[in-house]
Amino acid sequence: MNLFIDNKSGAPIYDQIYTQIKNEILNGNLQPDEALPSIRALARDLRISVITTKRAYDELEKEGFLYAIPAKGFFVAAKNTELLREENLKQIESHLTEAVRLAASCGLAKNDLVEMLELLWEE
Repeated sequence: MNLFIDNKSGAPIYDQIYTQIKNEILNGNLQPDEALPSIRALARDLRISVITTKRAYDELEKEGFLYAIPAKGFFVAAKNTELLREENLKQIESHLTEAVRLAASCGLAKNDLVEMLELLWEE
């Protein structure tokens, strides 16, 4: 697993770690029950605080993407189909919100936007 910290992004470091690991899980690059690097090892590799790494792991555990085994570390949780569906719905909503914003900015009517969606759906 290769994580990248962008100091210029403005996003908190823990959030960058959280987002990258979550995306790796959702994309299937990290498999259920696969071990993640220890908090200390990841912090050392990324040259960040163990507190920052722990916060990212804790958030992922809280949302059901990881589970912890005391003295063993963190592991990828089995994919919860309802959780995955909810994540996908949030992404769809975000994209549709952006589409509505762009449509409004160029004067596109709701019917035209719906027609575009229907055409894309058929492809």
